[in-house]
Amino acid sequence: MEKTWKIQDLGRGLRNSLVAMLRGEFLLRLNVGRYFVHIVYVFFLFAMVIWLSLMIENTMNKVEKKKAELQELEIVHSQKVFDLVSLSKRSSVRNLLEQKGSRVTEPTQPATLLVK
Repeated sequence: MEKTWKIQDLGRGLRNSLVAMLRGEFLLRLNVGRYFVHIVYVFFLFAMVIWLSLMIENTMNKVEKKKAELQELEIVHSQKVFDLVSLSKRSSVRNLLEQKGSRVTEPTQPATLLVK
């Protein structure tokens, strides 16, 4: 006599499987107790792979942030170098001194050497 499957049988099997998973008996009901060490090892390997991928992603995010910060600092540095070069010209220094009302001018005679 062939037994036909009913929806109730499927529901009952799913419910029994869920209860077995909650109690921790699911692997024992499947009779895979002898492979328990292997299952734990595979779980550990999966956990390590997930952990490593999260650490790599975190490191890559830090690298991208540092690259953006470095680009910004390079722009600031270039601007400061440009400002310094433009201020180091004699004519611009003379003009700044005149605007500030300073009496300092370019030397007309060479520097005097003091001897001890």
